[in-house]
Amino acid sequence: MKSIAALQAVVTATPFDGEPSDAELDAIEQEMPLILAEIDLLDVEIWMLDGPSTVLDERRIRRARNRVLDERRTLTNRAGLTQAGGAA
Repeated sequence: MKSIAALQAVVTATPFDGEPSDAELDAIEQEMPLILAEIDLLDVEIWMLDGPSTVLDERRIRRARNRVLDERRTLTNRAGLTQAGGAA
């Protein structure tokens, strides 16, 4: 029986240490406002599961959804400016 072994050198020169790189940490930092807005929206949605919704509850969820959309727009525009060279 033949043994199966890798005949080529390892593709990655350095082993993966499980920690995020500086670039990944910077990306997370840029997306943090969106992440927090999504968490707030989730909190409002969970809170509304407990009982019937009132006009105030509907206003809360609408505000939370609008905040998520605003943060997504801001993040998308920032990414577009970065790719376009930052010229406005």
